[in-house]
Amino acid sequence: MENKETIISQNFDILDVAKTIAKEKGITSEEVLEAMEMAIAKAGRTKYGYELDIRAHVNRDNGYIGLFRYQEVVDNVESLPEEERVNKISKSNLSKDNSQLKTGEFLVDELPPLNFGRIAVQTAKQVIYQKVKEAEKVVQFNEFKDKLGEIVNGVVKRVEYGNLIVDLGKGEAILRREELLNREVFRRSDRIRAYITEVKFDLKGPQIFLSRAHNNFLVKLFQQEVPEIYDGIIEVKSVARDPGSRAKIAVFTKEKSIDPVGACVGMRGSRVQAVVNELQGEKIDIVLWSEDIATFVVNALGPAEVDKVIIEEDLKKIDVIVPDEQLSLAIGRKGQNVRLASALSGWSIDILTISQESERRSEEFKNLSQKFITVLDVDEVIAHLLVTEGFSSVNEIAMVSQGELASIEGFDDDLSTELINRAKNFLEKEKEENTKILKNEGLEDYLLTSKFFTTEQLILLKNNNIKTRDQLADLSSDELVEILNDLDTKKADEIILDFRKHWFKE
Repeated sequence: MENKETIISQNFDILDVAKTIAKEKGITSEEVLEAMEMAIAKAGRTKYGYELDIRAHVNRDNGYIGLFRYQEVVDNVESLPEEERVNKISKSNLSKDNSQLKTGEFLVDELPPLNFGRIAVQTAKQVIYQKVKEAEKVVQFNEFKDKLGEIVNGVVKRVEYGNLIVDLGKGEAILRREELLNREVFRRSDRIRAYITEVKFDLKGPQIFLSRAHNNFLVKLFQQEVPEIYDGIIEVKSVARDPGSRAKIAVFTKEKSIDPVGACVGMRGSRVQAVVNELQGEKIDIVLWSEDIATFVVNALGPAEVDKVIIEEDLKKIDVIVPDEQLSLAIGRKGQNVRLASALSGWSIDILTISQESERRSEEFKNLSQKFITVLDVDEVIAHLLVTEGFSSVNEIAMVSQGELASIEGFDDDLSTELINRAKNFLEKEKEENTKILKNEGLEDYLLTSKFFTTEQLILLKNNNIKTRDQLADLSSDELVEILNDLDTKKADEIILDFRKHWFKE
């Protein structure tokens, strides 16, 4: 039989082992000791019975291992179903020393120390390994979730079907093939820098996902190379990339003494070149951001020269007119330059040469003149004069004042009045015809006679299957604005409230 000093020495060895494991795995001693307690309890159930509530406790001061059986005190075990009687004891069966225990409390009996057999030892090892591994995974997850959106350095551990498994020191990460740059190849043991896009925890533990193709990887690289970006003096407004090929980055600063583009380029291009080298030669255009969309788009299309721009704000579309010899440069190889400029600005961009734009304007002039000739029953000269003065629809002519129309050279009061009347008559007839069509297609009179909608808007409502007063009243203001895109939210609220009046009366 071992003497007392030997037992105490062994107990303290357990505390030392726990500290050593904790240090190696980067977790706390408490987590290791809890894993040991679960392992010892499992070994105890192997010996005394798997159905028993056996718990282990390691004394944190002297390392003494105690093994205990827990039984819940109940009024009468016999009154319980057979399957619920395990680990229960009736109050009447308590010994005199434990008679003070109340219902719901536990009778705790200490069991003899375990003499671990081979199977029990193996079971204990498995439980300790599993629990320590779980604790290690939680530590890894907590560490890397704080690094989400940051650049990390690692070493390629292995390649699986084109995806890289990257060793980050305290964990592994996945860099999918599609998140690499074009034609980029890494092999085992290669060092790599990447951007953490996602950190999640599942049954396998922490899952860390990396990217070198993400727009923010480019932003973070500039942040590391350009102190003014890191300090917030220069702001990165937007980024557009064809990873590994070309990128555009829009920068801006409120400090008038600082050139944001020059600061990002650096002395003799040193700063931007450091980023280019990391991205395997990806060409980077640094663009000056502007609140004026026309100026910003012109900057974004660089190095191409722009003659003029035509903006359609409602459609968020912009036509860019360039000299004929600048067309290929503005569009770029396979449309890359204009595509990146569009992504950078958030606007749809169409590139036209001066000659193409001239042809388009001539065609529009011709078509609009012909419409006025047909609708207003006027000759070619009057139609051309109306188009030249900027009239683009019959509705504009119907709404213009007689005096304004008479001020056009060659027009008098009688002609102006006649043109306005003809335009109004045409619109009235068109409205009557469209109303008949819409009524035949199921639109209620309340919509057709509403003061809020034009014929074009009624057609849009019909196309979205809004044909009755209740159907429109059931819309939210956002839904109505989406259907009639030239409507603001305040007006939409007014319309919906009007269409719901009958609900309140009912």
